[in-house]
Amino acid sequence: MSSVLRADAETRPGRTCPLSYRYSPRALDREPQVIAQTLYVVGGLYGNVEALEAIGALAAAEPRPVTLVFNGDFHWFDVDDRDFALVTEAVLAHPAIRGNVETEIAGDDSGAGCGCAYPVDVSDAEVSRSNAILDRLRATAARAPALRERLGRLPMHLTARVGDARIGIVHGDAASLAGWGFAQDRLDDPAHRRWIDSMFREAKVDAFASTHTCLPALRRFERGVVANNGAAGMPNFSGSRDGLITRISVRPFPGPERLYGLEAAGVFIEAIGVAYDHARWLERFLASWPAGSAAHESYHRRMVHGTRWRPEQAIPRAG
Repeated sequence: MSSVLRADAETRPGRTCPLSYRYSPRALDREPQVIAQTLYVVGGLYGNVEALEAIGALAAAEPRPVTLVFNGDFHWFDVDDRDFALVTEAVLAHPAIRGNVETEIAGDDSGAGCGCAYPVDVSDAEVSRSNAILDRLRATAARAPALRERLGRLPMHLTARVGDARIGIVHGDAASLAGWGFAQDRLDDPAHRRWIDSMFREAKVDAFASTHTCLPALRRFERGVVANNGAAGMPNFSGSRDGLITRISVRPFPGPERLYGLEAAGVFIEAIGVAYDHARWLERFLASWPAGSAAHESYHRRMVHGTRWRPEQAIPRAG
């Protein structure tokens, strides 16, 4: 693609990253807003009510209290008014930050489409469908102005302390709400290493917990760990229908749902599978997004068959 065509593509709705999405990693160098012994970071719930219930059950089964933090895009498929209200009320009972989805539905049309800031390797058709999903969801949010206003007040990032470890909780990456700097391909790119090192140095955290890119990865770097949970409310791996959350705790996870993890800065950072009621969720999804709809075209195959991503591509390794 020529530089002119690339620049034009990057300014289209769904590919743009508004200036208001950006922040300095130094903003995370502050006193923690969340203090916990065990933290569940729930990113990319995408309106999956059944996954929300399953995460609550996982937390309830732990022998000690669990703090839940939602790090954005907890809305997406929930265009049904009741589902939208249920998800919003449930999430806002816990610490939360807004993702690009919440940011866009809480305000008027910014011209950024879904606000996903998709890279150029994502097809224009997929970007257009995401913009269409956002339009329907914005209409749902407009019918609930009080909830919409509460979403707009959510911060773009939080800092947590788990044990003695400092955790930066972001949606995209350490510099942008919709940044792709913590996507797996960037984490594994040696040319990206200096940027990652600077993010840890300026934020002064031991780990970043992110989401946004829809595919999980856990990587250890010289200055800290990046834990991207992929999606809590959608399948993450080939042949699997489970969602995924990041668990950070002073104690290892006691159950079989643990898929992989590592120990760093005195805490256990683990990927925990979310085995939600798939049949009920698919019925709910199809009621709002039947065949031919934008979300069905983009996501139904993933809902049923999983992704092409394999666990060995996500498991911990040195970045």
